[in-house]
Amino acid sequence: MLKKGLLILCVFGFVVVSFAADKPLETKVYAYYFHGTIRCPTCHKLEQYSKEAIETNFKDALASGKLEFKVVNVEDKGNEHYGNDYQLYTKSLILSLVKDGKQIKWINLDKIWEYVGNKQRFVDYVKSGVAGLLKEAK
Repeated sequence: MLKKGLLILCVFGFVVVSFAADKPLETKVYAYYFHGTIRCPTCHKLEQYSKEAIETNFKDALASGKLEFKVVNVEDKGNEHYGNDYQLYTKSLILSLVKDGKQIKWINLDKIWEYVGNKQRFVDYVKSGVAGLLKEAK
């Protein structure tokens, strides 16, 4: 009886390990717009342009779940760690490449402040950054 139980356990373990080995790693890009509680018109514009650039140019990636856009208030309880995680010092658009639940790369699109006065340049900059990281996600 004990041998039969061990055999069943070994077969079950083999099936679980085999299934896990065949499962493809999930790769995803997150675009985080980080802000504080107090927001000026420029801060709102940074969020608006970021969201528009991503939603307009990456509909398929958003729909498939390969890309996710998140707006995060770093001053909300539980979000304080983002300041250290991404070395934030102001409102920022951060792109994060995550493979199988682990972040492997992140980029601060820090020129959004420089380009906020020129919407097309801003959108092109965000589009280029997101496209580059999505290409790495394949």
